[in-house]
Amino acid sequence: MRKVIANEWMTLDGVVQSPSYADEDAAGGFTHGGWHARYFDDLSMTWVIDNVRGAGGYLLGRGTYEIFAAHWPDAPQDQQVLAEPLNALPKYVASTTLAEPLGWRNARLLGGDAGAAVRALKKEEGGDLHVIGSPGLVQTLLALGLLDELRLMIDPLVVGGGKRLFRDDGALRSLRLADSQVTSTGAIIATYATTGG
Repeated sequence: MRKVIANEWMTLDGVVQSPSYADEDAAGGFTHGGWHARYFDDLSMTWVIDNVRGAGGYLLGRGTYEIFAAHWPDAPQDQQVLAEPLNALPKYVASTTLAEPLGWRNARLLGGDAGAAVRALKKEEGGDLHVIGSPGLVQTLLALGLLDELRLMIDPLVVGGGKRLFRDDGALRSLRLADSQVTSTGAIIATYATTGG
């Protein structure tokens, strides 16, 4: 059975909103977009590349899909190490507003019941499915018990508000630390297995 693995960049206070660009997601008046880039080093870049290249396919929410589909098909040469697998491998998109056919090669909608679709995908042969970004989808998969691992890069930064990875839903969820490393920038790269994973 394939695993479902979430890959996230997160602040110390759990925020995942707009890590890459100032104008990536200003919802709710978020003004700290682009907070993540300064925390990259060789170790974390290798971690990102290994995660993307090690996937058997990707699960994406609508927002992440739209950002990726606008960038990766025409990515510059120096980004091809990530663009090649992202463009070639299957992409399964959770959305109630998009319609097929999707414009990015090898992308398709999960359908109305994303949980049932992911359960079916997990039973298929193939490599693990990686969720990149897509915090709403991660929250749903975690609540449904469909997430096997969380791979987090936790930056030594507090932004005081914004979209957080974990919902305030009162649920108690135990995780097991499977691996951790500290980067030269002070970020922590941690892999947590869910108790069901």
